[in-house]
Amino acid sequence: MEAELLKGSGGIFEVAVDGRVVSKKELGRFPTEDDVVDAVSKALGT
Repeated sequence: MEAELLKGSGGIFEVAVDGRVVSKKELGRFPTEDDVVDAVSKALGT
């Protein structure tokens, strides 16, 4: 598995797995590290 960091603009923060957004900044709050890990794990079925 390979991760890629893409530069965005305007305060956008999204985490995608196979092109599908699984975690993102919402209501002015960034997801925690655990939120991101859980979302990616669920998307990968692990």
